[in-house]
Amino acid sequence: MAYDLSKLALNTLLGPLARAEDLLARLDERVHKSPVRDGFVERQHFADAAAALWLEGELVHIEDLVLHDAHMDIRTPTHELTRAHGVLRARRRILLHPPDWALCRVGILALRGREGQGGRDGASPGRTGAEPATAAAGADETAGESGLADESEQADALAQELAEIDAVLARSSRLLAGENLAPRAADSPDVDAAGQWANAREVLPNSLGPLIRDLDWDEDQRLADWLAVVDRLRDENMPAVLAAAIALDAWQDIEPLQHQHWLGNLLVAALLRERGKIGSHLFCLNAGLRTVPRERRRARNRTTRLLAVLDAFAEAAAAGLKELDRLALAKGQMERRLRNRRKSSSLPALIELVLARPVVSAGLIAAELKVSQRAALGLVAELAVREVTGRGRYRAWGIL
Repeated sequence: MAYDLSKLALNTLLGPLARAEDLLARLDERVHKSPVRDGFVERQHFADAAAALWLEGELVHIEDLVLHDAHMDIRTPTHELTRAHGVLRARRRILLHPPDWALCRVGILALRGREGQGGRDGASPGRTGAEPATAAAGADETAGESGLADESEQADALAQELAEIDAVLARSSRLLAGENLAPRAADSPDVDAAGQWANAREVLPNSLGPLIRDLDWDEDQRLADWLAVVDRLRDENMPAVLAAAIALDAWQDIEPLQHQHWLGNLLVAALLRERGKIGSHLFCLNAGLRTVPRERRRARNRTTRLLAVLDAFAEAAAAGLKELDRLALAKGQMERRLRNRRKSSSLPALIELVLARPVVSAGLIAAELKVSQRAALGLVAELAVREVTGRGRYRAWGIL
């Protein structure tokens, strides 16, 4: 399923492209230098996860998502909430890895919840530290250093335990994402020099029939087609924002994944990060697409769709700039309460904690500031931040 890159209406796209490029560059520069960068990045994760479900026709409140992530649910989590939390965890995972990780084979397998099918190349990052230690210990044994024999055995045991923990975490992530666990495939996909996938076939669990999955839907081949488009965009040295817009339109046209369609928007944001356009955070693309009418995003004309995507980039960047201003204003207002305070007061540390976390609880404040929970409640009352749980016990506060 090839995607045609020819006959782009560049004269029509140049104006919106220049606007989007300018706003993204301003946002990236401001986030780099902002004193509230950590809080901004964390809030972007939650806003983008909620917007991803909104694009699919589901409503998830950011407050519920924040409380669910903090294990402080005030009601039974819904299926939509758990899906939004899956998007949230995927965004955090992409940002924790190098910029080129999300678009490589290992990264895509991990984001799809199929780390175990990658062999050594698909091993999780947590194993990389144990394997060199084991190999080094083995080399020392070969060299005749008998004094390291015990350390080698301990390293082997530790590596085995870490591998088991990684396997449990991987299966738990797939289960929380709403995916039924299947037996591992005997053979894993291979990648040639061009980065395309070959000889890849997904082993479907017996419990998933044609009512759940389209058996003729070859996800691996469709992913290979989309990655070929991304590689071609790299080869042609196309501007980063225009390349990301075309990659997103190609994802909508090819539709590689049946049940994780939201992953395409995160991969496009990772493409911006890989190209160096956004290096300070993972761009909040879903929030921008939310502001564009569906008729434009799903238009039959490709130029109209690309214009809609470029407008979404610009709107998301403008919203990010406003969010930075809001957090800076909240920081200034809270710091006004520090007047005539003694130097040993814990209130400045609480302000930094509230800005860095979307939601804080009395237990979290007590642990971070090393005070009692009663003292934590008194500090929160002095700071006058908003209570988000709406209940009398196990409360949480934030400046959402």
